[in-house]
Amino acid sequence: MKFEDLRVWQTSYELYKKINDIFGKNNYKNYFFGDQILRATLSISNNIAEWFERETNNELRRFLYISKWSCGEVRSMLSIAKNSWDLDDIEFEELYSICTHISVMLQKYINTIKPN
Repeated sequence: MKFEDLRVWQTSYELYKKINDIFGKNNYKNYFFGDQILRATLSISNNIAEWFERETNNELRRFLYISKWSCGEVRSMLSIAKNSWDLDDIEFEELYSICTHISVMLQKYINTIKPN
């Protein structure tokens, strides 16, 4: 098995593609905001990949938590985008829901790993 086979990684990758369509490149009027939300979203899938390659339970938990924290950052930024700019309700709800779903999946993985 490889990390690309994990549903949580696949879902986070899909989230990144959707976020990139809205906030990526020159699509969004606030470059710094777009850059930050893209980096936070990318952090979710990258830390899942790093988690998959780790050896000790403490390392596994750490990278899953980093991914989960990045989900929180993305949800916060989505709320800001909805309230401050022009992210419509449908886009917001879809992206926020995906983010929440990823957080739940990550927490389930975290709960299965016993600390060293």
